[in-house]
Amino acid sequence: MSTSFNYKHLYYFWVVAKEGGMSRAADKLDMAVQTVSAQVRELERSLGYALLKPAGRGLVLTDAGQTALQLADQIFQIGENLPERVRESASAPSMRLAVGISDGLPKLVARRLLQPVISEPTLRLICHEGELDELLGDLALHRLDVVFSDRPAPANPNIKLYSHAMGQSPMAWYGTPALVDGAASHFPQCLASTPVLLPTAHTAVRARLDHWFEQQGVRPRIVGEFEDSALLNTFGASGMGIFPAAEWAEQDLLANYGVERLAPCEGVTEHFFAVGTEKKVQHPLVQRVLDGIA
Repeated sequence: MSTSFNYKHLYYFWVVAKEGGMSRAADKLDMAVQTVSAQVRELERSLGYALLKPAGRGLVLTDAGQTALQLADQIFQIGENLPERVRESASAPSMRLAVGISDGLPKLVARRLLQPVISEPTLRLICHEGELDELLGDLALHRLDVVFSDRPAPANPNIKLYSHAMGQSPMAWYGTPALVDGAASHFPQCLASTPVLLPTAHTAVRARLDHWFEQQGVRPRIVGEFEDSALLNTFGASGMGIFPAAEWAEQDLLANYGVERLAPCEGVTEHFFAVGTEKKVQHPLVQRVLDGIA
């Protein structure tokens, strides 16, 4: 990059791209159109590539402009968070850990993964739940320190991410005492007549469960499918159906949901990953989480 690169020029380009044209950008910036246009041309000159091109009566982004806009989004969104983060660190010294939890990850497992840092006296834990792609975008923008998921991060040429394996847990079947008593004598064939609850297909483990049913020659009587594992556990605890869960969560399930274990789901495991932006983890709490699970 040329030493004449100027972040103010980048900001003007960013506003033009966001507003959809020079005139709207000039109005937002309270500047003359000619001034904004000149600043964008200076940016293009310093980068050595055209970022905008005529299209009808307006302008559209070139391929280089699309890339510049994506990076500018990251730069200026990080900048928007800077004052708040500085205030937080100055007013109340703490060890802040911002975690993204993929909606496909069992919530009881997420709590177990974070157990190594829960007792940290200065911990300030911030948890966000959502779809994996959205969380990885926030991770790339440094809004999150780590993302927990039931699958590794997909390859992305625009974002360099590293998936750290955190282990795996066998699956088992659980239900209310009444359902378990009625199903125990003829498992797994009972799952063809006993109501069954399953995670939806967006979870990584669902395909493994479907394959398990095929291997057992059982066509399950599915009465509910849930994106959220906490909802799955709650409806299972209400007696709606037999449901699968990671054995890592068994102690909490039995203690807090009033369910019983029916049988193992032989050969089916659920995998867990911590996704970060660095191959060598720098955040001390993230490293403690990884060390605690290893």
